[in-house]
Amino acid sequence: MNLDFFVDVLKQIKNYRPELHIKGFTAVELDYMFRKAKVSVEEGLQRMKEAGLDSIPGGGAEIFDEDVREKICSDKCSSEVWLNIHETAHRLGMHSNATILYGHIETYANRVEHMNRLRILQDRTGGFNTYIPLKFRNKDNEMSDVPEVSVVEDLKNYAISRIFMDNFNHIKAYWPMIGRSTAQLSQAFGVDDLDGTIDDTTRIYSMAGAEEQNPSLSTGQLVDLIRQSGRTPVERDTLYNVVRDFTDFNFATENGMMLN
Repeated sequence: MNLDFFVDVLKQIKNYRPELHIKGFTAVELDYMFRKAKVSVEEGLQRMKEAGLDSIPGGGAEIFDEDVREKICSDKCSSEVWLNIHETAHRLGMHSNATILYGHIETYANRVEHMNRLRILQDRTGGFNTYIPLKFRNKDNEMSDVPEVSVVEDLKNYAISRIFMDNFNHIKAYWPMIGRSTAQLSQAFGVDDLDGTIDDTTRIYSMAGAEEQNPSLSTGQLVDLIRQSGRTPVERDTLYNVVRDFTDFNFATENGMMLN
């Protein structure tokens, strides 16, 4: 499963469904592929773009401070490599997301440095779609002795992210990881994206220590959750173009759908 393999996968997907927007492969995965293939980041990304890759997710950023990074994710690429891959993707016309893993052994200074480096890159390229703070969960991992931060800390982190990352159009909260109640609250602290409907059949969220076990929300439930927060529920695509505005949609009467 090398670079050629994944280039072929992208081509086959586009041949079968050319209208799909393919967002895939974290910077950590791309770094491994390109080093294994002995190609530059630009050459590797260009090949993947031509094969059908449209944008890349923000995973693998964790925390950019190299000392902390060495302790929590020494097997992943460096912060410089992560940032270079995203900058190169932006330069080639591909958008991406950005994340941070907070609430473990990092300091507030580490968080600010992390955000600042992303903010500087965004000033340079404008290629990031959204900033996604990811809460450290201590279930079933080698840092289980590190206590998790409180919901108050979560909300403060979202608020500071929204204020500091003023050149990012969107701040996302993953409701499966923090729970639907905290997700509702987060919308009053700068969050404007809750991600989408989830059916956690793979248990990936549950195994990672999600607030809700086997999280699942239908479209109707998610729309209701947003409405209860006094916000306007809007379905969007990967690049945040509006797909459907649910402001006046009544699930009880249209298409036989019922709000659970």
